[in-house]
Amino acid sequence: MKSYVTISLGCKVNSYEVSALVSRLKELGYVENNINPTVAIINTCSVTSTADQKSRQHIRKLITNYPNSIVAVMGCYSQGQHEFIAKEIRPNIVTGTSNRDKLVDLIENYQAGNTIDITDNSPRLFDKYEELGITNHSENVRAYLKIQDGCDNFCSYCLIPFRRGKARSRSHQNILKEANYLVESGYKEIVLTGIHVGGYGKDLENESFSSLVQDIVDIKDLYRLRISSIEESEIDEKLIELINTRNNLANHFHIPLQSGSDTVLKRMNRKYNKEQFFNKISEIKKACPNVALTTDVIVGFPGESEDEFLESYEFIKKCGFNMLHVFPFSSREGTLASRMPNHVDPKIKKERTLKLIELSNSLWEEYTNQFVGKEVEVLIEQYDEKNHLNIGHTSNYIEVKIQDFENNVGKIVKTIYKK
Repeated sequence: MKSYVTISLGCKVNSYEVSALVSRLKELGYVENNINPTVAIINTCSVTSTADQKSRQHIRKLITNYPNSIVAVMGCYSQGQHEFIAKEIRPNIVTGTSNRDKLVDLIENYQAGNTIDITDNSPRLFDKYEELGITNHSENVRAYLKIQDGCDNFCSYCLIPFRRGKARSRSHQNILKEANYLVESGYKEIVLTGIHVGGYGKDLENESFSSLVQDIVDIKDLYRLRISSIEESEIDEKLIELINTRNNLANHFHIPLQSGSDTVLKRMNRKYNKEQFFNKISEIKKACPNVALTTDVIVGFPGESEDEFLESYEFIKKCGFNMLHVFPFSSREGTLASRMPNHVDPKIKKERTLKLIELSNSLWEEYTNQFVGKEVEVLIEQYDEKNHLNIGHTSNYIEVKIQDFENNVGKIVKTIYKK
């Protein structure tokens, strides 16, 4: 019997893409088998140098563990290093972040011999979204829905535009078709994902991200739609109105800041300044007082002085974020930032990272305290049999644990929130 095993490294977009290919393999009669599979597929990551290293290690591990299997490699790391992978590591099939729609056919028709490398060397030539078909990638009751690929921002620290190509939006029709399929399949929450989610529709006529969101939240029986991440400039009045008026649009925005210093933002080639960012945050908070606001922050960007770090620290507090995802700067060869002078000492980066993590913990504690003793509505996502706990999240992404001897995964439960 034909069978498969998969590994996905990095982001939810990678997980989604692997799941889409698995859906196609299943249609052809493949079953999951991690002992002696016909094919082993890995979707690689290249967001940091550590991700590159993990990708190399996992490819080699697949070849060692499954010597009789067809090993197929794809993703961001293989997009930039496909020649090295083909010549030095020698899996059976290599592609990057294009031609993945051909991968299943290549697997089906593979004949033992030299490594097949079908990676497109010119990712900026990508002109349309690569449709991999409907998938049901999920975490229990939560399903991910990819709506676009690529990015045109070219932040000075990021390799992704070079590895994923220009921004391409998926067709509105195919997105709604998959969203309806997911709801009909019983998934309670859909998370919109992509490389630059809020940029959806900019390459299409008469399309916008907020219009897409409106059409999805209109789907009958969809309990919750969540936006994975969105830039401040892409949160328009329509989206704010939707999050304030539609009960099934999650009361949560994840808005990347990266730095609260204008001089650092300029070096990062971000498309906003502090004033613009703060005005947008203030607008959102005024319209949606209880909304959860989370963000990404990069620590130790080249040339970041102590004053710039403190400026960023104070700005984060001023914005009133509720949680921070903190990332120490990772230099990526090929980016503008890698060639900048005055890289920050690793010890200082670590100290600053810990300060921001401590701030994040304090901000989240303060935010969640306001809900203690109040009734909250929770979508149960998993059950801890050992401790008899139903675990899930509220609309504003507060994790709630409910003591119960009954497994309520997939159910919506109202409870009094306590820590």
